[in-house]
Amino acid sequence: MKNLIIVESPAKARTITNFLGKDYKVIASKGHIRDLPKSTFGITIDDETGDLVPKYSIPRDANPTVKELKKLAKEAETVYIATDEDREGEAIGYHIAKAIGKEPTELPRIVFHEITKSAIQHALENPRKVDMDSVDAQQTRRLLDRIVGYKL
Repeated sequence: MKNLIIVESPAKARTITNFLGKDYKVIASKGHIRDLPKSTFGITIDDETGDLVPKYSIPRDANPTVKELKKLAKEAETVYIATDEDREGEAIGYHIAKAIGKEPTELPRIVFHEITKSAIQHALENPRKVDMDSVDAQQTRRLLDRIVGYKL
């Protein structure tokens, strides 16, 4: 396998696999693979900047998926992030990259608006980077949800 494509949905992974040859492996993250911990607040404040710093962890049910993603990413020459093109999808792509030990902006990010062979080929020919503004927007929403809704 030369190329690993990571999507969110197992159904998408199966369909896209049918369009590509043996040089591609398509796998699903099954949604979010990192989140703020349920057992603690999960947010600290940076002493120097005053910024809120999330302390993400991998939920127990995502551990097998993350383990497989790490293994396959080590075997691949290129890892493509192909999560949904919205704030959540950008954040999932960011967290996938972090979980496999890569910098999110260094991995090619592909987007498509239909699951057809031509759309997938076009996306592979025109990769972009993870949109960090969208990641920041999603992370801000997630932190605010935690701050406002967390029960002590």
